[in-house]
Amino acid sequence: MDGYEGGTGETLNLSRLNLESLDLDEMSQDRKRETQQLYLPYNRFTVLPASISLFSNLVFLDISHNGLAFICEDILRLSKLKTLIAKNNRLDEFSLPKDFGSMSLEVINFSGNRFEEVPSQFLKLQTLHYLSLGGNRLKTIPSEIENLTSLEMLYLGGNAISSIPPELANLRYLSYLVLCDNRIQSIPPQLTQLHSLRSLSLHNNLLTYLPREILSLIHLQELSLRGNPLVVRFVKDMTYDPPSLLELAGRTIKSRNLPYTPWDLPGNLVRYLDLASKCPNPKCGGVYFDSCVRHIKFVDFCGKYRLPLMHYLCSPECTSPCSSNPQSDADSEDESSVPAHRMQKVLLG
Repeated sequence: MDGYEGGTGETLNLSRLNLESLDLDEMSQDRKRETQQLYLPYNRFTVLPASISLFSNLVFLDISHNGLAFICEDILRLSKLKTLIAKNNRLDEFSLPKDFGSMSLEVINFSGNRFEEVPSQFLKLQTLHYLSLGGNRLKTIPSEIENLTSLEMLYLGGNAISSIPPELANLRYLSYLVLCDNRIQSIPPQLTQLHSLRSLSLHNNLLTYLPREILSLIHLQELSLRGNPLVVRFVKDMTYDPPSLLELAGRTIKSRNLPYTPWDLPGNLVRYLDLASKCPNPKCGGVYFDSCVRHIKFVDFCGKYRLPLMHYLCSPECTSPCSSNPQSDADSEDESSVPAHRMQKVLLG
Protein backbone atom coordinates (compact mmCIF):
# COMPACT_ATOMS: atom_id res chain seq x y z
CA MET A 1 0.00 0.00 0.00
CA ASP A 2 2.83 2.39 0.75
CA GLY A 3 3.84 2.23 -2.89
CA TYR A 4 0.71 4.05 -4.06
CA GLU A 5 -0.39 6.16 -1.12
CA GLY A 6 -1.41 9.64 -2.17
CA GLY A 7 -1.80 12.70 0.00
CA THR A 8 -0.34 13.44 3.39
CA GLY A 9 -1.55 13.69 6.94
CA GLU A 10 -5.33 13.65 7.19
CA THR A 11 -5.97 13.07 3.46
CA LEU A 12 -5.44 9.81 1.56
CA ASN A 13 -5.99 9.85 -2.21
CA LEU A 14 -6.25 6.44 -3.86
CA SER A 15 -8.20 7.49 -6.93
CA ARG A 16 -7.54 6.25 -10.49
CA LEU A 17 -5.47 3.24 -9.40
CA ASN A 18 -7.66 0.55 -10.99
CA LEU A 19 -8.26 -0.99 -7.57
CA GLU A 20 -10.72 -3.86 -7.13
CA SER A 21 -10.02 -4.37 -3.42
CA LEU A 22 -8.51 -2.39 -0.58
CA ASP A 23 -5.64 -4.24 1.07
CA LEU A 24 -4.39 -2.30 4.08
CA ASP A 25 -2.04 -4.90 5.59
CA GLU A 26 1.05 -2.86 4.79
CA MET A 27 -0.38 0.45 5.99
CA SER A 28 0.68 1.57 9.44
CA GLN A 29 -1.86 1.86 12.23
CA ASP A 30 -0.92 5.52 12.66
CA ARG A 31 -1.69 6.23 8.99
CA LYS A 32 -5.08 4.56 9.29
CA ARG A 33 -5.84 6.46 12.47
CA GLU A 34 -4.73 9.83 11.05
CA THR A 35 -6.75 9.59 7.85
CA GLN A 36 -9.89 11.70 7.95
CA GLN A 37 -10.48 12.15 4.22
CA LEU A 38 -10.36 9.20 1.82
CA TYR A 39 -10.67 9.48 -1.96
CA LEU A 40 -11.39 6.32 -3.97
CA PRO A 41 -12.96 7.57 -7.26
CA TYR A 42 -12.31 5.98 -10.65
CA ASN A 43 -11.40 2.53 -9.46
CA ARG A 44 -13.14 -0.81 -10.03
CA PHE A 45 -14.94 -1.46 -6.75
CA THR A 46 -18.27 -3.24 -7.01
CA VAL A 47 -18.73 -3.50 -3.24
CA LEU A 48 -17.54 -1.03 -0.64
CA PRO A 49 -14.50 -2.76 0.88
CA ALA A 50 -14.96 -4.04 4.41
CA SER A 51 -11.47 -2.78 5.25
CA ILE A 52 -12.83 0.75 5.02
CA SER A 53 -13.85 0.39 8.67
CA LEU A 54 -10.16 0.42 9.68
CA PHE A 55 -10.11 4.18 9.13
CA SER A 56 -11.68 4.80 12.52
CA ASN A 57 -11.49 8.61 12.33
CA LEU A 58 -12.78 8.96 8.79
CA VAL A 59 -14.94 12.05 8.29
CA PHE A 60 -15.09 12.27 4.48
CA LEU A 61 -15.38 9.41 1.97
CA ASP A 62 -15.61 9.71 -1.82
CA ILE A 63 -16.11 6.49 -3.77
CA SER A 64 -17.61 7.96 -6.94
CA HIS A 65 -17.17 6.61 -10.47
CA ASN A 66 -16.78 2.95 -9.62
CA GLY A 67 -19.04 0.02 -10.43
CA LEU A 68 -20.34 0.10 -6.88
CA ALA A 69 -23.56 -1.89 -6.46
CA PHE A 70 -23.52 -2.57 -2.71
CA ILE A 71 -22.42 -0.80 0.48
CA CYS A 72 -21.42 -3.26 3.17
CA GLU A 73 -22.41 -3.22 6.84
CA ASP A 74 -18.88 -2.23 7.82
CA ILE A 75 -19.58 1.38 6.94
CA LEU A 76 -21.72 1.54 10.09
CA ARG A 77 -18.50 1.31 12.13
CA LEU A 78 -17.39 4.70 10.79
CA SER A 79 -19.00 6.61 13.65
CA LYS A 80 -17.34 9.91 12.74
CA LEU A 81 -18.25 9.88 9.04
CA LYS A 82 -20.07 13.08 8.03
CA THR A 83 -19.78 13.18 4.23
CA LEU A 84 -20.41 10.27 1.86
CA ILE A 85 -20.08 10.81 -1.90
CA ALA A 86 -20.86 7.91 -4.22
CA LYS A 87 -21.76 9.52 -7.55
CA ASN A 88 -22.05 7.61 -10.82
CA ASN A 89 -22.19 4.05 -9.59
CA ARG A 90 -24.81 1.30 -9.82
CA LEU A 91 -26.47 1.80 -6.46
CA ASP A 92 -30.19 1.46 -5.88
CA GLU A 93 -32.58 1.36 -2.91
CA PHE A 94 -31.50 -2.24 -2.16
CA SER A 95 -27.78 -1.42 -1.95
CA LEU A 96 -27.68 -0.03 1.58
CA PRO A 97 -27.36 -1.78 4.94
CA LYS A 98 -30.56 -1.93 6.96
CA ASP A 99 -29.23 0.31 9.74
CA PHE A 100 -27.74 2.94 7.43
CA GLY A 101 -30.22 5.45 8.87
CA SER A 102 -28.53 5.26 12.27
CA MET A 103 -25.41 7.04 11.00
CA SER A 104 -24.61 10.68 11.75
CA LEU A 105 -24.13 11.75 8.14
CA GLU A 106 -24.52 15.41 7.20
CA VAL A 107 -23.82 15.25 3.45
CA ILE A 108 -24.90 12.56 0.97
CA ASN A 109 -24.35 12.75 -2.78
CA PHE A 110 -25.60 9.67 -4.62
CA SER A 111 -26.27 11.37 -7.97
CA GLY A 112 -26.03 9.36 -11.17
CA ASN A 113 -27.09 6.00 -9.75
CA ARG A 114 -30.14 3.75 -10.22
CA PHE A 115 -32.47 4.71 -7.39
CA GLU A 116 -36.16 4.43 -8.28
CA GLU A 117 -37.20 5.44 -4.77
CA VAL A 118 -35.64 7.53 -2.05
CA PRO A 119 -34.20 4.89 0.30
CA SER A 120 -36.12 4.60 3.55
CA GLN A 121 -32.79 4.65 5.40
CA PHE A 122 -32.10 8.17 4.12
CA LEU A 123 -35.34 9.37 5.65
CA LYS A 124 -34.05 8.49 9.13
CA LEU A 125 -30.90 10.63 8.93
CA GLN A 126 -31.84 13.39 11.37
CA THR A 127 -28.48 15.15 11.04
CA LEU A 128 -28.53 15.37 7.23
CA HIS A 129 -27.95 18.87 5.81
CA TYR A 130 -27.31 18.10 2.13
CA LEU A 131 -28.95 15.39 0.02
CA SER A 132 -28.33 14.91 -3.69
CA LEU A 133 -30.06 12.20 -5.69
CA GLY A 134 -29.93 13.93 -9.06
CA GLY A 135 -29.78 11.90 -12.25
CA ASN A 136 -31.46 8.80 -10.86
CA ARG A 137 -34.83 7.20 -11.71
CA LEU A 138 -37.02 8.67 -8.99
CA LYS A 139 -40.72 8.99 -9.79
CA THR A 140 -41.92 10.38 -6.47
CA ILE A 141 -40.78 12.31 -3.42
CA PRO A 142 -41.99 10.47 -0.31
CA SER A 143 -44.03 12.43 2.20
CA GLU A 144 -41.57 11.20 4.86
CA ILE A 145 -39.06 13.68 3.43
CA GLU A 146 -40.36 15.95 6.19
CA ASN A 147 -38.46 13.78 8.68
CA LEU A 148 -35.16 15.30 7.50
CA THR A 149 -35.59 18.23 9.83
CA SER A 150 -32.01 19.54 9.44
CA LEU A 151 -32.00 19.55 5.64
CA GLU A 152 -30.70 22.74 4.00
CA MET A 153 -30.06 21.59 0.42
CA LEU A 154 -32.14 19.10 -1.60
CA TYR A 155 -31.08 18.22 -5.15
CA LEU A 156 -33.46 15.96 -7.07
CA GLY A 157 -32.92 17.27 -10.60
CA GLY A 158 -32.82 14.92 -13.59
CA ASN A 159 -35.35 12.34 -12.44
CA ALA A 160 -38.94 11.49 -13.46
CA ILE A 161 -40.76 13.17 -10.56
CA SER A 162 -44.29 14.30 -11.43
CA SER A 163 -45.47 15.94 -8.22
CA ILE A 164 -44.23 17.62 -5.04
CA PRO A 165 -45.66 16.45 -1.70
CA PRO A 166 -46.99 19.23 0.55
CA GLU A 167 -44.94 17.72 3.40
CA LEU A 168 -41.81 19.10 1.75
CA ALA A 169 -42.90 22.47 3.10
CA ASN A 170 -42.15 21.30 6.65
CA LEU A 171 -38.38 21.48 6.07
CA ARG A 172 -37.92 24.75 7.92
CA TYR A 173 -34.18 25.10 7.22
CA LEU A 174 -34.30 24.27 3.50
CA SER A 175 -32.46 27.00 1.57
CA TYR A 176 -31.79 25.40 -1.83
CA LEU A 177 -34.31 23.23 -3.66
CA VAL A 178 -33.42 21.81 -7.07
CA LEU A 179 -36.22 20.02 -8.95
CA CYS A 180 -35.21 20.83 -12.52
CA ASP A 181 -35.44 18.36 -15.42
CA ASN A 182 -38.40 16.40 -14.08
CA ARG A 183 -42.10 16.09 -15.05
CA ILE A 184 -43.63 18.37 -12.44
CA GLN A 185 -46.91 19.99 -13.51
CA SER A 186 -47.81 22.09 -10.48
CA ILE A 187 -46.34 23.57 -7.31
CA PRO A 188 -48.24 23.07 -4.04
CA PRO A 189 -49.02 26.40 -2.36
CA GLN A 190 -47.75 24.93 0.90
CA LEU A 191 -44.19 25.56 -0.32
CA THR A 192 -44.64 29.13 0.86
CA GLN A 193 -43.94 27.77 4.33
CA LEU A 194 -40.29 27.35 3.29
CA HIS A 195 -39.31 30.64 4.88
CA SER A 196 -35.58 29.95 4.56
CA LEU A 197 -35.71 29.17 0.82
CA ARG A 198 -33.23 31.24 -1.20
CA SER A 199 -33.02 29.34 -4.49
CA LEU A 200 -35.69 27.33 -6.33
CA SER A 201 -34.77 25.55 -9.57
CA LEU A 202 -37.79 24.37 -11.57
CA HIS A 203 -36.53 24.63 -15.15
CA ASN A 204 -37.36 21.97 -17.73
CA ASN A 205 -40.57 20.72 -16.18
CA LEU A 206 -44.23 20.86 -17.29
CA LEU A 207 -45.38 23.91 -15.34
CA THR A 208 -48.08 26.13 -16.85
CA TYR A 209 -48.56 28.37 -13.82
CA LEU A 210 -47.26 29.12 -10.34
CA PRO A 211 -49.30 29.46 -7.14
CA ARG A 212 -49.76 33.11 -6.23
CA GLU A 213 -48.58 32.26 -2.71
CA ILE A 214 -45.02 32.02 -4.05
CA LEU A 215 -44.82 35.79 -3.57
CA SER A 216 -44.64 35.26 0.19
CA LEU A 217 -41.21 33.58 -0.09
CA ILE A 218 -39.51 36.74 1.10
CA HIS A 219 -35.97 35.32 1.11
CA LEU A 220 -36.14 33.79 -2.37
CA GLN A 221 -33.31 35.24 -4.48
CA GLU A 222 -33.25 32.91 -7.48
CA LEU A 223 -36.11 31.28 -9.37
CA SER A 224 -35.30 29.22 -12.47
CA LEU A 225 -38.27 28.52 -14.77
CA ARG A 226 -36.89 28.18 -18.30
CA GLY A 227 -38.08 25.26 -20.38
CA ASN A 228 -41.61 25.18 -18.91
CA PRO A 229 -44.82 25.60 -20.95
CA LEU A 230 -45.82 28.64 -18.89
CA VAL A 231 -49.00 30.18 -20.27
CA VAL A 232 -48.53 33.26 -22.47
CA ARG A 233 -51.95 34.89 -22.04
CA PHE A 234 -54.52 35.42 -19.32
CA VAL A 235 -56.90 32.49 -18.78
CA LYS A 236 -60.35 33.25 -17.36
CA ASP A 237 -62.98 31.12 -15.65
CA MET A 238 -61.04 27.88 -15.88
CA THR A 239 -63.28 25.88 -13.57
CA TYR A 240 -66.14 26.64 -11.22
CA ASP A 241 -68.42 24.44 -9.17
CA PRO A 242 -71.51 26.23 -7.79
CA PRO A 243 -71.34 26.65 -4.01
CA SER A 244 -73.38 24.36 -1.78
CA LEU A 245 -76.06 25.64 0.59
CA LEU A 246 -73.58 25.13 3.42
CA GLU A 247 -71.03 27.31 1.68
CA LEU A 248 -73.57 30.00 0.85
CA ALA A 249 -74.59 30.15 4.49
CA GLY A 250 -70.98 30.25 5.58
CA ARG A 251 -70.18 33.05 3.14
CA THR A 252 -73.08 35.10 4.48
CA ILE A 253 -71.94 34.68 8.08
CA LYS A 254 -68.32 35.60 7.33
CA SER A 255 -69.01 38.42 4.86
CA ARG A 256 -71.47 40.14 7.20
CA ASN A 257 -69.33 39.47 10.28
CA LEU A 258 -72.21 37.79 12.07
CA PRO A 259 -71.06 36.77 15.55
CA TYR A 260 -71.04 33.13 16.61
CA THR A 261 -69.53 31.04 19.38
CA PRO A 262 -68.92 27.33 19.99
CA TRP A 263 -72.07 27.45 22.13
CA ASP A 264 -74.17 28.66 19.17
CA LEU A 265 -73.10 26.11 16.57
CA PRO A 266 -71.95 22.48 16.44
CA GLY A 267 -68.18 22.05 16.52
CA ASN A 268 -67.94 20.88 12.92
CA LEU A 269 -69.63 24.06 11.68
CA VAL A 270 -67.35 26.26 13.76
CA ARG A 271 -64.31 24.52 12.27
CA TYR A 272 -65.79 24.91 8.80
CA LEU A 273 -66.28 28.65 9.25
CA ASP A 274 -62.70 28.99 10.44
CA LEU A 275 -61.51 27.65 7.06
CA ALA A 276 -62.85 30.61 5.09
CA SER A 277 -60.43 32.10 2.52
CA LYS A 278 -60.57 35.76 1.64
CA CYS A 279 -61.10 36.64 -2.02
CA PRO A 280 -57.84 38.28 -3.23
CA ASN A 281 -59.78 40.89 -5.23
CA PRO A 282 -59.61 44.11 -3.15
CA LYS A 283 -62.81 45.29 -4.85
CA CYS A 284 -64.75 42.28 -3.59
CA GLY A 285 -64.15 41.61 0.09
CA GLY A 286 -65.94 38.25 -0.16
CA VAL A 287 -64.88 34.84 1.08
CA TYR A 288 -65.02 31.28 -0.19
CA PHE A 289 -64.63 27.78 1.19
CA ASP A 290 -64.60 24.95 -1.36
CA SER A 291 -66.14 26.63 -4.39
CA CYS A 292 -63.94 29.12 -6.22
CA VAL A 293 -62.86 30.24 -9.67
CA ARG A 294 -59.28 29.56 -10.71
CA HIS A 295 -57.62 32.43 -12.53
CA ILE A 296 -54.18 33.02 -13.91
CA LYS A 297 -52.64 36.32 -12.92
CA PHE A 298 -49.52 37.74 -14.54
CA VAL A 299 -47.08 39.25 -12.05
CA ASP A 300 -44.17 41.50 -12.91
CA PHE A 301 -40.86 40.26 -11.47
CA CYS A 302 -38.05 42.80 -11.23
CA GLY A 303 -39.64 44.92 -13.96
CA LYS A 304 -38.53 42.47 -16.62
CA TYR A 305 -40.44 39.19 -16.55
CA ARG A 306 -44.17 38.54 -16.32
CA LEU A 307 -45.00 35.24 -14.69
CA PRO A 308 -48.38 33.47 -14.56
CA LEU A 309 -49.49 32.88 -10.98
CA MET A 310 -52.59 30.93 -10.00
CA HIS A 311 -55.07 32.71 -7.74
CA TYR A 312 -58.66 32.09 -6.71
CA LEU A 313 -61.77 34.27 -6.84
CA CYS A 314 -65.00 33.69 -4.95
CA SER A 315 -67.27 33.61 -8.06
CA PRO A 316 -67.31 34.15 -11.84
CA GLU A 317 -69.06 37.48 -11.25
CA CYS A 318 -66.19 38.73 -9.11
CA THR A 319 -64.23 41.34 -11.06
CA SER A 320 -60.66 40.15 -11.43
CA PRO A 321 -58.05 42.46 -9.93
CA CYS A 322 -55.96 41.65 -13.01
CA SER A 323 -56.32 42.92 -16.51
CA SER A 324 -57.13 40.37 -19.18
CA ASN A 325 -54.37 41.96 -21.17
CA PRO A 326 -51.04 40.50 -20.02
CA GLN A 327 -49.28 43.69 -21.02
CA SER A 328 -51.49 45.93 -18.87
CA ASP A 329 -51.07 46.75 -15.21
CA ALA A 330 -54.54 48.25 -14.82
CA ASP A 331 -56.38 47.33 -11.61
CA SER A 332 -53.44 45.29 -10.36
CA GLU A 333 -52.90 44.49 -6.71
CA ASP A 334 -49.95 45.69 -4.69
CA GLU A 335 -48.33 42.32 -5.23
CA SER A 336 -48.27 42.82 -9.00
CA SER A 337 -44.74 44.12 -8.83
CA VAL A 338 -42.06 42.31 -6.88
CA PRO A 339 -39.11 44.52 -5.90
CA ALA A 340 -35.73 43.54 -7.24
CA HIS A 341 -34.36 42.92 -3.76
CA ARG A 342 -37.11 40.32 -3.24
CA MET A 343 -36.29 38.36 -6.38
CA GLN A 344 -32.77 38.98 -7.59
CA LYS A 345 -32.71 36.53 -10.45
CA VAL A 346 -35.54 35.02 -12.47
CA LEU A 347 -34.30 32.68 -15.19
CA LEU A 348 -36.75 32.16 -18.04
CA GLY A 349 -34.53 32.04 -21.11
